[in-house]
Amino acid sequence: MKPRLPSVLFALALAAAPASHVQASPVEHDIAAFVRSEMQERQIPGLQLAVIQGGKVVLKRNFGLASLQYQVPVTEASLFSINSATKAFAGVAVLQLVQQGKIDLAAPIGQYLTGLPVAWQAVTVTQLLNHTSGLPDVLDQRSGKLVGPQPDDGAAAWTAVQALPVEAAPGQRFRYNQTNYVLLAQLVERLGGMPFTTFVQRGQFDVAGMPHSGFGDAKDVVANKASSYVLDRGGNGYRNVIEDFPVFMRAGAGINSNAGELANWLIALQSGRLLAPASVERLWQPTSLNDGKPAPWALGWPTIGRDGHRAVAGIGGARSAFYVYPNDGLAVIILSNLAGAQPEQLIDTVAGFYLPALRQQRGGAYAAHLLRNKAASAGFDGLDKKLAAIRRQHGLPEPTEDDLNAWGYRLLGRQQPKQAVAVFELGVQLYPQGANGHDSLAEAYEADGAKAQAITHYRRSLELDPGNTHAVARLRALGAN
Repeated sequence: MKPRLPSVLFALALAAAPASHVQASPVEHDIAAFVRSEMQERQIPGLQLAVIQGGKVVLKRNFGLASLQYQVPVTEASLFSINSATKAFAGVAVLQLVQQGKIDLAAPIGQYLTGLPVAWQAVTVTQLLNHTSGLPDVLDQRSGKLVGPQPDDGAAAWTAVQALPVEAAPGQRFRYNQTNYVLLAQLVERLGGMPFTTFVQRGQFDVAGMPHSGFGDAKDVVANKASSYVLDRGGNGYRNVIEDFPVFMRAGAGINSNAGELANWLIALQSGRLLAPASVERLWQPTSLNDGKPAPWALGWPTIGRDGHRAVAGIGGARSAFYVYPNDGLAVIILSNLAGAQPEQLIDTVAGFYLPALRQQRGGAYAAHLLRNKAASAGFDGLDKKLAAIRRQHGLPEPTEDDLNAWGYRLLGRQQPKQAVAVFELGVQLYPQGANGHDSLAEAYEADGAKAQAITHYRRSLELDPGNTHAVARLRALGAN
């Protein structure tokens, strides 16, 4: 039987962070309140936050517990897994070799590495970096294990993946793929003349001032490493996450760091100490598919596409993330020890405290946060009127459909169907043509025992999206074919 941790643990966790000796500004106070509220809502045990503005760290805070088992608070020394945000470091490593004239981004990988399958050899370095290679994945995304008959054997998995057919022509489509970064590690090792991890250590960690950052997983002894958790089904407790980042895959995942040292790295990157400014610009330049449509990634960095306030990111394990806003002189880092916490959803809101125009454009999550607090104190009746008042007072846009959907499902997970119904009803009111919103509302009605209303909204969802198999299945289960 897994231990269940009572909700009072959150109060203990959020109170555990050492108090600052400097009086917080109103902005810092509001950011801390937002972060604590989101930690409570998402059940995040421990978190680090850093904000860089104009090349300097203007905010650095620690929240909660690095270890639930031993009640160890998060401190500046705590290290967190950044998972696939490691790929941003791989992108920098490749651009360092480009800058040295050793790599051409447009060159086929077969020009540098021998012994690859013929079908792999024409894939370019850029197509590896931006996940448009079309190669088969060495990691089975369904099971989370390596491909092949021996899921714990990296050599066997590498042999097995090379025997699989390619999935698409190079540059035809985007598909996130770990094989790409295994090849990039081999590329860096061959042309850099040392193991990939050593190349990053010497060329980035040492230069940027990251003495405690390094590579490792659950099999390694890492001092001050925050424990990793995932929520039990239903969100009533935690399970330990046993991280396994095989050495041959560590260009794609495996760095442990903290917000302070990642801030040093971002400052070093943007100040020209890791790459020349033109190389940084190339690193973050959006890329395209063969048909000219934009690809979702730059070179090792996801791009956050929108009008104005462009951002590039490192996102890993739905638990750690950083955004850089190159045109605004701003960067935000949020690291957590909960897989599934999705801190990337919080970053624009934090950035909005420093960029009022961004808040007006992307402040829906903050509006949802304020509405959630209002509902907790004043009830869930009249959410639309409460939201209207909040928007008038703070000059915020509406929460997105995803913001409301996520809140509603967290309520369902806590067996609060009536409250979930109220939130999903607001979502349907704001986004009446959203098939997913009607499906979610139907699910909440079903959980609350309101069969007729559930049928009505499953049918409406199916009208808006005839391919909604979930609605079909639920209507059949409710006897409403």
